[in-house]
Amino acid sequence: MSHTTKDLKKRLGRIRRIKGQVEAIERALQGDRNSEDILQLVASCRGALNGLMAGLIEGHVRYHLLPPPGKVEPGQAEAAEELVAVVRRYFS
Repeated sequence: MSHTTKDLKKRLGRIRRIKGQVEAIERALQGDRNSEDILQLVASCRGALNGLMAGLIEGHVRYHLLPPPGKVEPGQAEAAEELVAVVRRYFS
């Protein structure tokens, strides 16, 4: 099972929430919302997309860059954890 399909239900839920955020931005732009509210909506949407990106990168690192479970050297596991932590900080 691919890492992208492993948590498919969770990822689809996240995508649907992001879709709702994008639709809220569209409604705000069409409505009579002030620019501060619209900027806040965009920032929230960006944060949600960054979280999705960080999770996808983490899955890629764990499932494509590391050897199969049981063959991972301690140094490799530590380096992967450090990289994932840096990615999460970058996208937060």
